Amino acid sequence: MKYKLIIICLFTLIDTAFSQDNYDADLIPGPLKYRANSCIRNEQILVDMRSPENVLLTVKKAITVFNENGEDEARLVLNYDKNTAIKTIKGEVYNAVGKPITKFTQNDFSDVSAADGFSLFVDSRVKHYLPNVNQYPYTIVYNYEIRNKQNLIIPRWVPKRGDDVSVEKSSYTFICKPTDEVRIKTVSYAMEPEISTDEKQKKMVWKASNIVAVKSEPFSPNPETYRTSIQIAPKQFTYYNHKGSYQNWEELGKWVYDDLIKQRNSLPPATITMVKDLAKDEKTDKDKARKIYQYLQDKTRYISVQIGIGGLQPIAVSEVDRLGYGDCKALVNYMQSMLKAVDIESYYCVVEAGSEKISLDPQFADMAQGNHIILCLPLKGDTTWLECTNQKIPFGFLGDFTDDRLVFACTPEGGKLLRTPKLSVQNNLQIRNVNLSLSDDGTALGNMQTVFSGAQYDNHESNIEKSITEQHKALKIWYNLDHINFENITYLRDKTDNPKITEDVKVNIRQYAPVQNNKMYLQLNAFNISRDIPEIKVRKLPVYINRGYTDEDTITYSIPENVLADFILPMNKKLESDFGSYESKVTVEGRKIIYYRKIKINDGTFPSEKYSLFAKFMTDVNTADNLKLILNLKK
Repeated sequence: MKYKLIIICLFTLIDTAFSQDNYDADLIPGPLKYRANSCIRNEQILVDMRSPENVLLTVKKAITVFNENGEDEARLVLNYDKNTAIKTIKGEVYNAVGKPITKFTQNDFSDVSAADGFSLFVDSRVKHYLPNVNQYPYTIVYNYEIRNKQNLIIPRWVPKRGDDVSVEKSSYTFICKPTDEVRIKTVSYAMEPEISTDEKQKKMVWKASNIVAVKSEPFSPNPETYRTSIQIAPKQFTYYNHKGSYQNWEELGKWVYDDLIKQRNSLPPATITMVKDLAKDEKTDKDKARKIYQYLQDKTRYISVQIGIGGLQPIAVSEVDRLGYGDCKALVNYMQSMLKAVDIESYYCVVEAGSEKISLDPQFADMAQGNHIILCLPLKGDTTWLECTNQKIPFGFLGDFTDDRLVFACTPEGGKLLRTPKLSVQNNLQIRNVNLSLSDDGTALGNMQTVFSGAQYDNHESNIEKSITEQHKALKIWYNLDHINFENITYLRDKTDNPKITEDVKVNIRQYAPVQNNKMYLQLNAFNISRDIPEIKVRKLPVYINRGYTDEDTITYSIPENVLADFILPMNKKLESDFGSYESKVTVEGRKIIYYRKIKINDGTFPSEKYSLFAKFMTDVNTADNLKLILNLKK
C-alpha cells in the first residue's frame, strides 16, 4: 500500500510537471498573441543575497517566439569576469506543439572577449546564444545560475522589456537576512510584494501576469519611466573586496572617490613634469585644460568597454600613460590626473549616455544607473565638460550623447548631482543655402552649402573623416533624391565651444523638374522634407520630443528661358503650434525663383491628448513641404 501510494504520488508529480511545462503555442491565450512577436510564458528570477560577497542569481525563463521579429527576446547574453561566475547554463528548444527539438548547454554558447585584443580587459567576457530555428512559433527555455562576489549592483526586474512582448507569468524573488537593510525602487507596480520572514531569512516576491503586447506609440517617453520594474539597493555592500554603505548620492559618491578612484590616479613623475611644462605658457585654467585635452586626444585611443561590463574601477593612470589606450573610466581618470598636476579641479561623472536624454534618478541612488563616464571642470563662472573618449570632438563640447541630463559627480566631499549643458532649439541649427540652375529638360545643377551646429553637428561629424567614396554614399542616403550626384565635396570644421561644420558640395540632379505636356513640374523643397507621423485614435502615453532643432533653407532656382516667369505668383505659408513653428515662402526676382523654408521643433513633454494636434501640425508641414510649382513653357 505504501509503495502504491508513492507510485501514485510520483505519477501525480510527473503529470503536474508536464502540465506546467507544456509549451504548445496554442495554449497561449488569444489576447497575449495579439500584436506580440514573442511571449514570455514563464519567467522566474531569484536573487539570493546570502552575504554581501555572495549573491546567487537563478533564472528560469521560457519564451515563445512567434516570428523573426521576436528573435531578440530569445537571445541570451551573459557577461562575466573573475568576480562573476556563470555556474550553470542549460536549456531546451520546443516546436510549435511543445515537442522538444534540441537541448543545449554552456558549451553551445559563443564566448568572446568584451574588448578583443586588449590585455587590460581579458577578464571581461561575454557569452551569447540564439537557437538556429527557422520554423515559427518555437519556444526556448533557459535555466542558468550566476554567482556574484558583490551586492553593489543587484539585478533589476523588468517583466516586459518591449512593446511587442507579452507576458503570461513573471516573478521576482529577493532573499536576504532579516537584518539586511535595502532600499527598493518601484515603477508601475501597484500591489505590495509577498513578504515572509523567519529567523534565517526575509523573502520578498513580486509577480506579474497576463500583460499584453501593445502598439508602439511614436514620440513616447523613456520606457523606464512607465514600464513595471523593481530595483533593489542594499545599504551595506561589498564590491570585489571593497566594502561600504550608502543611502543617497552623497554617500555613494564619497565611496566611489575614496575606494575606486583615489588610489588609481598617481601619474609617473616624468609625466607630471611634462604636463606642467605643456601648460606653463597658458594664462588661464581653461587654456591650460584645453592644451592638456589636446594632448589626451593625440596620445590616447578609446576602447569600448561599458562600465557595467568592465567593472566600476578605472585602471591605474600609469597604465594608460604607458599604453595609450583605455575605456571611458580610464581616460577620464587619466585626464583628471593630468589636470590635478597643474592644480585644476575636476569631477569624475557617471552619466547614462545615448541619443535619448536619460537622467539619473535624484530620489534613488544606486550604481545600476549610468553607462559612461565624462569629466566636469567647475571653473569659476565657466563650468566646462569634457568627453574624453572622442579624439575629434571639440574641447568643451559634449554633443547629443550626454547633453541635458542629470549626472553623478564623485568628489572628495561626496556625490553631487549635476546637469550637463543643453543643446537647445536655437543651438541645434541646420542652415542651408543652395543655388540651382534648371536646364530645359529639368536637370538641376548648382552648389549647396550647409552649416550644421549643436546636435546637428554630431549628425555629420563622422562624415568628415570618410573616404571620398564613402562620403558619396553617405550623402546619397542623407539627400535621398533620384538621380542625384555630388562633386567637389568639402568640409570645414570649426572646433570651438559651439562647433560648426560647413558642408560644400556641387550637385547634379538629372531631370529634377520633369517636363510633360509643355509644363515643368518643380518641387520647391529639394532637400529637407519633413515626414508626417501616424494618427493614433486613442493615445495613452505623453508626447515626448527628445531634442528640438531649427532648420532654415534658402534655395534659389535660375529658370530656363523657355519658362514663362510672368505667371509665377508669390506664396507664403505659416503654421504655429505648441510643438513648433513653420514658415515657407516663394518669391520671384526676374528669372529666379527663391524658396525659403524655416522649421522649428520644440523639445519637451506634452499631454497625451495633444498628440492629435502634433500629428496635424506635422501633416500640414509635410503637405507644405511637398508643394510643387507647375511652370508653363513657351510654345
